Amino acid sequence: MAEEQLNKMSIHNDEDDVVDPWNVSTKSESGLDYDKLIKRFGSQKIDQELIDKFERVTGKKAHRFLRRGIFFSHRDLHSILSLHEAGKKFYLYTGRGPSSESMHIGHMIPFMFTKWLQDVFNVPLIIQLTDDEKAMWRDIKVEEARKMAHSNAKDIIAVGFDPGNTFIFNDLDFIGQCPAFYQNMVRIQKCVTFNQVKGIFGFGDSDVIGKITFPSIEAAPAFSTTFPFIFGDKVVPCLVPCAIDQDPYFRMSRDVAARLKLPKPALIHSTFLPALQGAQHKMSASDPNASIFLNDTPKQIKNKINKYAFSGGQATVEEHREKGGNTDVDISFKYLTFFLEDDDELAEIKKSYESGEMLTGELKKIAIETITPIIQEYQERRAKVTDDVMQEFFKIRKINV
Repeated sequence: MAEEQLNKMSIHNDEDDVVDPWNVSTKSESGLDYDKLIKRFGSQKIDQELIDKFERVTGKKAHRFLRRGIFFSHRDLHSILSLHEAGKKFYLYTGRGPSSESMHIGHMIPFMFTKWLQDVFNVPLIIQLTDDEKAMWRDIKVEEARKMAHSNAKDIIAVGFDPGNTFIFNDLDFIGQCPAFYQNMVRIQKCVTFNQVKGIFGFGDSDVIGKITFPSIEAAPAFSTTFPFIFGDKVVPCLVPCAIDQDPYFRMSRDVAARLKLPKPALIHSTFLPALQGAQHKMSASDPNASIFLNDTPKQIKNKINKYAFSGGQATVEEHREKGGNTDVDISFKYLTFFLEDDDELAEIKKSYESGEMLTGELKKIAIETITPIIQEYQERRAKVTDDVMQEFFKIRKINV
């Protein structure tokens, strides 16, 4: 496709919305215009017809993230569904750039959905921790980046992935142990010029050379030949669940795939969980007051939502009763769209808040009561993830294919 040709690929952020692998922001209080992003990135919208096919092929009700447009965009998802329908295998690949000791609930969205995909399709999963990326982009020592990767790996394992079907690795430890990984990196690097990678990722003359080569490191796991100890000599297609800001890496991967005589990776893109202070920014680990972390206590969660969650309510109770609240900008309601399972209950809350019947304090209370048990249950699982458990996922081995 023309939009995937390297010479035509670049990060073009308009004056309202900024979305690239390192920055996400918008001037709009209601958040990013995701339809505009689809046009800009050249992907396809996940429509009801595709969701219906998903349910027909899997025999499962679509995840709430699909039903509510949280995973909203794709590249070749229909091909993956057709593969599954024909009884053929694919694998999942996703990842995380570790930038803090503990992940926040926004980081969980792709992993929660990926776990559901793994359960529904019963396919292998590969998770990459790009500690090398964080060491190059931030003022972080290599040793510190490795430590955060191992801590985040435990966070990810606690989501509930199948150890018999999941391989996790961090770049700084693994790449040197896998010649096929480095060989595919070199093959990818040979396909992309310096001018092209500058155009795709916006690199400048003052950027360290490690940044220039890093895209090939994130691209390589999208090809099954990178992992011969898992797939042998089989060429297996890949589906990448990720946030939309990671798409440039895989547009590049899809372009070079033809020259490598390998299948283009398919993608399914998520929206961003907004920061507590408003939908102009995604939740970020760098601001503890803008994020709910996975190791926060119930008291911290309650205080953060009550104190910082941006409200779509009116200035006074009287005005709110008259005009109602704005769910397009209200952060507590936005969080419920991510974490409240019941569609009917969500619709009733929306109706009640927009009519003015429900006040902001009541809406925040529902958000607190919805999110807190999810995190508490997660923390119980996280406490059981020992170093030995982590090493089972990191072990270089053949997993179920």
